Amino acid sequence: MKKATVIGATGLIGKHLVEMLAQQPEYGKVTAISRRKVEFNNVKVENIVVDFANLAQFRDAFDGDILFSCLGTTKKQAGSVAAQRVVDVEYQLKVAELAADNGVSEYFLVSSSGANGKSKNAYLQMKGELEDKVTQLKFKRICIFQPSLLLGEREGFRFGEKLGSWILPTLCRLPLLKRYKPIFGEQVATKMCQESLKLKTGMQRFTLDACFPDEI
Repeated sequence: MKKATVIGATGLIGKHLVEMLAQQPEYGKVTAISRRKVEFNNVKVENIVVDFANLAQFRDAFDGDILFSCLGTTKKQAGSVAAQRVVDVEYQLKVAELAADNGVSEYFLVSSSGANGKSKNAYLQMKGELEDKVTQLKFKRICIFQPSLLLGEREGFRFGEKLGSWILPTLCRLPLLKRYKPIFGEQVATKMCQESLKLKTGMQRFTLDACFPDEI
């Protein structure tokens, strides 16, 4: 049976993903990485608390067969673009490097629609930069998921996301805007879980319109 490791295990996508993976007979163990202690109601799930500022000290936590990277923050939460970059790029890249060095063969990353390392938008530039860097690592399989605005229950109110969840579904009926349609975090987790059960190699990107046509 396979062993999965999930970072961002308490987030909008990660919390659903951990639960889904633990329900699959193909997985014998799911390691949920977090910055604080979390209880999971499944014997397959092990929670490991790490200090992301000192990831090298937790090298052994990033082993197994597949790494799911669902970590992320916002400028408001982090306090600045520079602090956001630490979480969205530096922490995730370091975890991916540790996992690759430990022989993890598959890597699944939650990125964003419009991710581009040359973008003038700081958020999209960070996401694109991370994509560019992790695809150079020695994984046998890399899957990158590019959802747009994520819907679902979060810790803390985000006015911009709430406003977007009201407006974007209507605007995104236009064909050219379809991939920017809001999507529930649980739907992204479902797609990630489904893809992880397939025996494939190489690099794949999943855009919103390709993954979830007409679901919202």
